[in-house]
Amino acid sequence: MSEPIVPPQSPGSDTAGAEPRHHHRVEDADAGSRVDHFLASRYPDLSRSLLQKSIRDSNVRLNGEKTKPGHRLRSGDQIDLALPEPPAATIPAEPLPLSILHEDDSLVVLDKAAGVIVHPGRGNPSGTLAAGLQYHFDRLSDAGGVHRPGIVHRLDRDTTGVLVVAKDNQTHHRLSRQFERREVSKEYWAIVRGSVAFDSDWIETHIRVHSAQREKMQVSGPGGDAREAATFYEVIERFAGYTLMRLRPKSGRTHQLRVHMQHLGHPIVADKVYGGGGTVKRSEFHLEPAHAPVIKRQCLHARRLEFSHPVSEERVAFEAELPPDFMELLSLLRAGETGAEQ
Repeated sequence: MSEPIVPPQSPGSDTAGAEPRHHHRVEDADAGSRVDHFLASRYPDLSRSLLQKSIRDSNVRLNGEKTKPGHRLRSGDQIDLALPEPPAATIPAEPLPLSILHEDDSLVVLDKAAGVIVHPGRGNPSGTLAAGLQYHFDRLSDAGGVHRPGIVHRLDRDTTGVLVVAKDNQTHHRLSRQFERREVSKEYWAIVRGSVAFDSDWIETHIRVHSAQREKMQVSGPGGDAREAATFYEVIERFAGYTLMRLRPKSGRTHQLRVHMQHLGHPIVADKVYGGGGTVKRSEFHLEPAHAPVIKRQCLHARRLEFSHPVSEERVAFEAELPPDFMELLSLLRAGETGAEQ
């Protein structure tokens, strides 16, 4: 989960030969963040040093003026930048399978499979959703740069479910604005470890990059680069040692739901990074073959996405069925064959 990329409202650029300018408005939750950290959180496939150089070269403007990497942002600040691109010019198209829930002239809604990275980054140059989109569609927005064709928002590699893709920049802009203004309704389902105490509640914390493991996030106090994160949860069903949850993130921080479930003391099943343990095997349910896996990745699924259609402005909603590994675990829990203790 992450913040969307917002395309420019006008094509003007302060830098000759630079990429088209991109625009962000700083919301209350980002007030106090450094300019370079704010941009790094939105463009994780660009190195911090590249973004800092872009700021020093005056390719980033704050309220129309030059700024510095360490300048602290205020709510309402306007940031414009000529987005620097990683060295590769394009993403090669790859004939990867896509599960399409909906397609029209302006957007595509997909059911993302587990194990698929949304766009290329360091160490993952191929096999991405972006490469599959390049193969299947002739027209995609380029608002996020050449490495993110059509990509409005992201799901983690092993998170499945609904994801919307823009075919043109106007659609991208209008969808991104809805994400930034928290007008998009997102619903995830997860199976977590343990019996959650309350039937429903809010989790409101601050989240920042982990102090020791940079690929992780952690709950922290306010200040510095910490950003506000809010999640509403409801219990759908209870089992011995497990709980099926409905999660509704209000914000869209990186790994937010996984971090919040760990913070609650009920990590998502098989989430190796955030305390959910490793692969769930059939032996846990006294079944043969004992070593066979039930689920090998975090049991988290983007179930439903609702937004205003960027052309008709009507509210539309799309749902993705639970994937087979999620359903198998759920069926075993409902059968009551687990030996786990509450």
